[in-house]
Amino acid sequence: MSEYLPGLLWLVVLLIVNAFFVGAEFAVISARRSQIEPLAAQGNKAAKTTLWAMEHATLMLATSQLGITVCSLVILNVSEPAIHHLLEIPLGLTALSAEAISAIAFAVALALVTFLHVVLGEMVPKNISFSVPDRAALLLAPPLVFVARVFRPVIVSLNWLANSVLRVFRVTPKDEATSAFTLDEVAGIVRQSTREGMLADASGTLSAAFEFTTKRVSDVEVPLSGIVFLPEHASPADLQQAVAAHGFSRYIVTDSAGAPAGYLHLKDVMDLTGADAFQQPVPAKRVRRLATVLRDSDLEDALAAMRRTGSHVASSFDGDGVATGVLFLEDIIEELVGEVDDVTSV
Repeated sequence: MSEYLPGLLWLVVLLIVNAFFVGAEFAVISARRSQIEPLAAQGNKAAKTTLWAMEHATLMLATSQLGITVCSLVILNVSEPAIHHLLEIPLGLTALSAEAISAIAFAVALALVTFLHVVLGEMVPKNISFSVPDRAALLLAPPLVFVARVFRPVIVSLNWLANSVLRVFRVTPKDEATSAFTLDEVAGIVRQSTREGMLADASGTLSAAFEFTTKRVSDVEVPLSGIVFLPEHASPADLQQAVAAHGFSRYIVTDSAGAPAGYLHLKDVMDLTGADAFQQPVPAKRVRRLATVLRDSDLEDALAAMRRTGSHVASSFDGDGVATGVLFLEDIIEELVGEVDDVTSV
């Protein structure tokens, strides 16, 4: 019995080592960077090493695959003979021939080693890493990084060969595990979470945010026919009349050709008191400039342009440079949060 003990011990050791490489491989690619980064920022060494592993995912995968392959090749060679010969002892008490005993012992040993390798060495560690990826990564990534650094020349060479094969087929290798989601993926997560009761979106704000990214200026702009205009040389009195008639706080000022040229806010003329000042045209420097956007551009790009210029109103143009409408910040916000009072159109 003692002569077969080393083979059985090697079986246990190799199953543990194989399980480590499998668990580390799936942990590195499954862990959420958003959960690891705060720990790294607090000075957690394991978290810092885990982040490094996630940023060098192909190197970690190559290390894991090398370890798994070596274990898989060695485990059968060192453990099957021991189990084979152990099984021959009880089978020798039967009336079976020596050839039949050897064949049965070999088949049982092969099936047993394969079962242990697949279940304990592969499936169990994989499922654990999928169930608790962040904890598994913090535990397994540091030793995996150590192994990768020890065998770096061999692993880097094998990884370079693998990446070269990918490039032959015009596939760009990735070094970092995916740590961000596309818009469609996030939308899918929100829908699934809502269905399962993990997330509430009673106001529809989340859904509106996803729809917002698909909209263009032309979907939100107010056509020129629906705008309340003030003439080029409008006075505070004209603005007051417009406020009394329509109740809005912002009004578009036209140029000599009747095209949108700027806009006035009620508070821009509140300090212009006295009969003369009240009847005279509003000083040009008081008229706020309009941002300009293409009506076919994305709404989020238009919002970014308005934020850069600090303007709450933008004039939209078509591809020929012809003004087609006006875009108000309130209307953009409404796409995200719902109805907002004080629009400036009729």
